Amino acid sequence: MGEILGRVSGPQDVKKLSERELVLLAGEIREEMIRVLSDVGGHFGGGLGVVELTIALHRLYDTTRDRIVWDVGHQAYPHKMLTGRLDKLSTIRQWQGLAGFPKREESLHDAFSAGHAGTAISVALGMVEARDLREEEYRVVAVVGDGSLTAGMAMEGLNQAGARKKNLLVVLNDNEMSISENVGALSDYLARITSDPRYRGLRRKTAGLVREIPVIGEPMVRIVQAAHESMVGMISRPGVLFEEMGFQYVGPIDGHDLPLLLSTLSNLKVQKGPILLHVLTVKGKGYPPAEKNPVVFHGVTPFDVETGEFRKKSGGKPTYTKIFGQALVELGRRFPHLFAITAAMPEGTGLTEFQKTFPERFVDVGIAEQHAVALAGGMAAQGIRPVAAIYSTFLQRAYDQLVHDICLQNLPVVFALDRGGLVGEDGPTHHGVFDIAYLRHIPNMVVMAPKDENELRHMLFTALSHDGPIAVRYPRGEGLGVPIDPEFRRIPIGSAEVLAEGRDICLLAYGSMVSVATEAAGILSAEGISAGVVNMRFAKPLDTGLLSSVAERYTHIVTLEEGVLMGGFGSAVLEWLAASGQSRKVQCRMIGIPDHYVEHGAPKILKASIGLTPPDVAQTLRTWLEATPV
Repeated sequence: MGEILGRVSGPQDVKKLSERELVLLAGEIREEMIRVLSDVGGHFGGGLGVVELTIALHRLYDTTRDRIVWDVGHQAYPHKMLTGRLDKLSTIRQWQGLAGFPKREESLHDAFSAGHAGTAISVALGMVEARDLREEEYRVVAVVGDGSLTAGMAMEGLNQAGARKKNLLVVLNDNEMSISENVGALSDYLARITSDPRYRGLRRKTAGLVREIPVIGEPMVRIVQAAHESMVGMISRPGVLFEEMGFQYVGPIDGHDLPLLLSTLSNLKVQKGPILLHVLTVKGKGYPPAEKNPVVFHGVTPFDVETGEFRKKSGGKPTYTKIFGQALVELGRRFPHLFAITAAMPEGTGLTEFQKTFPERFVDVGIAEQHAVALAGGMAAQGIRPVAAIYSTFLQRAYDQLVHDICLQNLPVVFALDRGGLVGEDGPTHHGVFDIAYLRHIPNMVVMAPKDENELRHMLFTALSHDGPIAVRYPRGEGLGVPIDPEFRRIPIGSAEVLAEGRDICLLAYGSMVSVATEAAGILSAEGISAGVVNMRFAKPLDTGLLSSVAERYTHIVTLEEGVLMGGFGSAVLEWLAASGQSRKVQCRMIGIPDHYVEHGAPKILKASIGLTPPDVAQTLRTWLEATPV
């Protein structure tokens, strides 16, 4: 650890350092981040890019009172390091360690818990309104990545903040990246601003004047501003979009020039009204491999610092994401009207190969899930077969579009929900545990999940052959390593399959829990308890014919799902048992995710913590059977 960083136990120590020491501190923060994260992994490139900005904010603001809202939170690692959590950095994203995102329960310096993008401006404005209503005195800053501006909510926040005319600073951290490269007209607009040599030259020449604004008289301020606007107007008024929304636009400035950041932010503190400061940064700054390949180094597993090569090797089994991407390319050749849509996650959803193969049939809409779903609806209404590949947790943002723009019109849109279930180290904001519940209650929607990667391929083919909205959810990480069928096969909608016959108890498993149920049944079998296993495949519609036979044969039924129990797959089975009168004949137990948020940590640890591992399931069922004999 660096000598200066070792002296920083909190923001109060940052305020004591000289400007020269602050510059040295930036280098030491980067060195420590690289050292620790190369060993334990975590979000990487975003934090490296905002080191100077973070130092400047903590130098000038009091985060025990002032509010800094980070959007998105993965860029807040340096913030954590400067707010008393440096010694815990090696625990980041690990079970009972530091969260990978700001977390109010973790520190009084974390003004708001945030894992997703697009929310910071609205949240910050809410804090401003509360401040003014309560007649309190503190400052509010929203640090927004440029990729977040593709989110409609961010633009809604800007629109309202500009109209309210209240004191708020929005720092636009422009590194041309969110996770993948930014897309869309707004990204192009920002690129034109920052690449115009005339504008950059103008800003450099007038920087000295801007720095002096607080200490020169009001008449001189108006003269400088008028001259500045006149010159800028001749160069197409780069900040006009934000200015028309009611913001004073400042920038762009070099986000790695710490003295410039300090002087600019210091000046802006005394100005009134909504201000947008446009800061240019480099994602992965200070670590050449990350600067060269910011997508790969957005989030890292352990790697060798000298070479930039990742140490963690795959177990050799393909991931569900990879299988999905490969299958979609094959299906793209078979279905000429297949069109793939993603929301800022082409690499994360496995669509890069499809994008290369069928560039005219692919679109990345940016962080704009509502738009993605409505876009898919428009395509489907005109005879195209869109596949919207979106993480389960992110599709929640487009709930209204699912209900009105897709399902109400019974449009044939395929939703490929990656990261269904517990995703691990990213924690509660990223666990895909609500999708079964929020999808199955929408009329016309079909909801299915594969037991393995081979069945995922068949479900994709089934989905593209279905004339209506349909969702397939699958987990993060490696598949089971099963053989892959050379040909696609259509699975009858609403059909389950019996994997094992039993006598004492029947396990109705959904998706990723099928393998858990099979292993748990094996444990029980060794103890003389005979358990049947059914791969239900569909949470909606249920295979009621098979359920009828199960209810006739077994007195004990258990449902298993890697999703919330309230309103999920198990609820669907209970509803059917009650409606059909079968609930009088059988006892039913649900196993799944209880009614609380699951924290961050390795998936195996998380599953064990809530009883979703095979030994845990076997123990739960053993105890249940002892209490309610067959």
